[in-house]
Amino acid sequence: MRKLVYTGFMSLDGVVDSPGGGPGEEHRSGGWVFKDLEFVEEAWSLKGEELADTTALMFGRRSYEAFAPVWPGSEDHADYRDLPKYVVSSTLSEDALTDGWGPTTILRSTEDVAVLKEGEGGAVHIHGSADLARRLSDPGLIDQYNLLMFPVLLGAGKSLFGRADRDKQMLALRESDTYSNGIVKLVYDVRR
Repeated sequence: MRKLVYTGFMSLDGVVDSPGGGPGEEHRSGGWVFKDLEFVEEAWSLKGEELADTTALMFGRRSYEAFAPVWPGSEDHADYRDLPKYVVSSTLSEDALTDGWGPTTILRSTEDVAVLKEGEGGAVHIHGSADLARRLSDPGLIDQYNLLMFPVLLGAGKSLFGRADRDKQMLALRESDTYSNGIVKLVYDVRR
């Protein structure tokens, strides 16, 4: 069985919307990850640690459309170039996929994601894709959350977690760390 890991940046009030800013991220506080906060290199070590565990990437359609034009040519994301990609979308067409960015498969439903998880292989990491994370969290398809919590309150924007009336879900803290700029690393396993 494959593990599905959500990895993301989150404000203290739970917003994951527009952390980097730029096209497609017109949130009024877009770019909040890089604004007004001292750069502390070790706070970003989680991203390198994840790479050793990542065997594939998963995106929602909007995140795929934002990352696909940039990441294939980015040296910061070179290690992701040849990894298999999964895009969960009922509307994305095969001809909209980016060439030269590793094999890419479109999954049309959460049921398709559940089938993928039942297969062989290593961890699949979801980057960005807040809407997708909420859709997969509600039926219990996410196994681990890798979060960098930022010391900022944004007041508006997409939340990682839905507000659906559902059964309580317990998490087990696997790892945590704090950094001098106020960022907190939180790695949680979902208890089953």
